[in-house]
Amino acid sequence: MEREQQPGRRALLGAAALGAGAMALSGAGTAVAAGTSGEAGTATAGAADSGGVHGLPVPAVIGHRGASGYRPEHTLGSYQLALDMGADVIEQDLVPTKDGHLVCRHENDITATTDVSDHPEFADRKTTKTVDGTKLTGWFTEDFTLAELKTLRAKERIPGTRQRNTLYDGRWEVPTFEEVLQWAEREGRKRGRRVWLHVETKHPTYFRKLGLGLEEQVAKLLRRYGRHKKDSPQFLQSFEPSSIQRLRKLVDAPSVVLLSTVTSRPWDFVEAGDPRTVADLVKPEGLKWIAGFAQGIGPDLSVIIPRTADGKLGTPTSVVKDAHAAGLFLHPYTMRNENSFLPADFRRGTDPNAYGDAFGAFKVYFDTGIDGIFSDNADTALLARADFLEKH
Repeated sequence: MEREQQPGRRALLGAAALGAGAMALSGAGTAVAAGTSGEAGTATAGAADSGGVHGLPVPAVIGHRGASGYRPEHTLGSYQLALDMGADVIEQDLVPTKDGHLVCRHENDITATTDVSDHPEFADRKTTKTVDGTKLTGWFTEDFTLAELKTLRAKERIPGTRQRNTLYDGRWEVPTFEEVLQWAEREGRKRGRRVWLHVETKHPTYFRKLGLGLEEQVAKLLRRYGRHKKDSPQFLQSFEPSSIQRLRKLVDAPSVVLLSTVTSRPWDFVEAGDPRTVADLVKPEGLKWIAGFAQGIGPDLSVIIPRTADGKLGTPTSVVKDAHAAGLFLHPYTMRNENSFLPADFRRGTDPNAYGDAFGAFKVYFDTGIDGIFSDNADTALLARADFLEKH
């Protein structure tokens, strides 16, 4: 699945969010995120009543893998910080263990996100696999029981870019989805409001072939924790439309079809021989087809505004308008603060790991009319939204 007027005020808020005073920022952030009736900027997500998704600010700020700009991704520490900062929704990616438990990892290859390589008892688990057409060598969740995975600790996935995050290597376990649901319940009771989650099924066709179907386990847990209804504070997402179609038969929670770059094809389409690409799916007829079983789309930001040959932002497409016309909301991904991830016209200086003009980029994306955005830096996204709402 990326600034700045009033620099003094923003610097103060940023320091509060990232230091020991993170909760000081959360008070202001959660006031926005709570989305009480009549509050400025609070509306139903999407152009219409998109599957009963009420109360979220527009554009909603989605904590991408938690607060992965500041903590190792998909850890309870990352999720907690994103929530404390005031993110409206917190994202989890789900993959299965050998014994059928769902855990939160961006990929089933855990080589870069855990300390598995430091465990000699698992040296013989290193292997080479082909996942969705890509050959990978490493350690994979489906080769471990949950008890074995729980002996590992999470670490920063891109330490060269986010060296400060490595301070937290080894602090947290790999969380199960059920542990996250329990965390959301506790936080909801403490805050007096529902905690929204954005849950993705990863490589569902691949895992179903291994006898580890994701959708049934997701639905089982959502039902156990009362998150299976049309008005639940819960989004379900997948890059494979068939996974969303399967989930729609099991639960009624709002669902989102994720869309990669325009030339790509969903993997379930590849497996089924369906020739359609993302470019086809974002045409009016493709969006109408998606609207038959989903309430939203989550396109790569390049689908909303393509980049030019020199890496700058080009002319916005009609995807936002066309999706809204089909009754779909849009949660594109992913905004990050670092120069290396930003469009070329918003990079500052020559250090690829330094922060660029993320506020400027956010403004351009918000101006397109998107209903939410995934960001590794929820605090930056919230300040950018405040600027946007102040001017609209």
